[in-house]
Amino acid sequence: MNQILTKIFGKAERLAGRIRADISALEPQRISEVSKLALGDPRVIPLWYGESDVTTPEFIREAAKAAIDRGETFYTHKRGIPDLRQALADYMSGLYGRKIDMDRVTITAAGMNAIMVLMELVVEKGDNVVTVSPAWPNGSATVHIMGAELRQVVLDQEQGRWKLDLNKLLDAADQDTRMFFINSPNNPTGWMMTREEQKALLDFCRERNIWILADEVYHRLVYNSNTAPSFLEIAEPGDPVFIANTFSKAWAMTGWRMGWITAPAPLGDIIGELVGYNTSGVPTFLQPAAATALRKGEPFVKEMVARCRAGRDIVADHLAEIPRVRFIPPDAAFYAFFEVADMSDSLAMAQRLVREAGVGLAPGSAFGAGGEGHLRLCFAQAPSLLEEAMARIKKVLR
Repeated sequence: MNQILTKIFGKAERLAGRIRADISALEPQRISEVSKLALGDPRVIPLWYGESDVTTPEFIREAAKAAIDRGETFYTHKRGIPDLRQALADYMSGLYGRKIDMDRVTITAAGMNAIMVLMELVVEKGDNVVTVSPAWPNGSATVHIMGAELRQVVLDQEQGRWKLDLNKLLDAADQDTRMFFINSPNNPTGWMMTREEQKALLDFCRERNIWILADEVYHRLVYNSNTAPSFLEIAEPGDPVFIANTFSKAWAMTGWRMGWITAPAPLGDIIGELVGYNTSGVPTFLQPAAATALRKGEPFVKEMVARCRAGRDIVADHLAEIPRVRFIPPDAAFYAFFEVADMSDSLAMAQRLVREAGVGLAPGSAFGAGGEGHLRLCFAQAPSLLEEAMARIKKVLR
């Protein structure tokens, strides 16, 4: 962070003492260290971010336009309009086969905002949060922002699969553990927590009054079932479980910045207050469009899954032709997280691929413990684009 301050002000030493130490210690996002080399350059194929190249479907866009034309441009409920909250309650109830009441649902300005609000709700200095790694760095950064300790448990690789050692995860907790932060399906590996692992963790947390924050933003991007295992399928309404989710991935709405929290109903009002203090809520005219996505978007979700499955297979076929690469095709999410032999600096390699191949990938070191030595590629793209990108990548990695 001091590097950023130096670029902006020139005298980071003088200014660093005027901001919180936890904030000044934040590291710059390593994915951004790659993307800033060529963001917006039409010659570069950008596969560094977690986003499809599909435009938000027309029926969702038209719903937002209609809301604007109706004049829905004023302040509204901090927790989200009732119709959208009810649509989400109905959607989750149908998906998981258990009734989810709308008083458990709060709309947020993106999944990232959902995670930040929940960290603000329960985590403070002196606490620790246990998480599975490699994982999306922004989620882990919220722990540091709150001044708490992050404890990372690295996934193993066994028989061509990513696998969690559940005993290691539970052993990482102590009397100061306030939360387990579980990203499943996982970004970047595609690993999914099993139902048995979820039950064991939930029992553990019930006994010790520890929160679970489940980041389930890739819950529909699953290749062998309709949805990933969710804590909502096994948790009771009053259990210490939060779910953070987003419209970004399954409905191609990344730029809309809309997410939601599912939490115990008694905490709804205070979560709403935190949303109010953070963002004052989600823009009014976007919310009818999100409700439309839920009610009419199931065919599109299936198309997105099929697109991603095809992209995964294209990338897997090409990576298999590179002797120094090891890749475990994921069962969920839309990333190829592949290991490159003899690569000790994934950031330098990602920067090299931008310069020499015109392809933007994310460095594995951005994803915490267990990530170095890997590169991440988002394959939620058009087949022709992926074919071209892989042809370029092979020229460098060979």
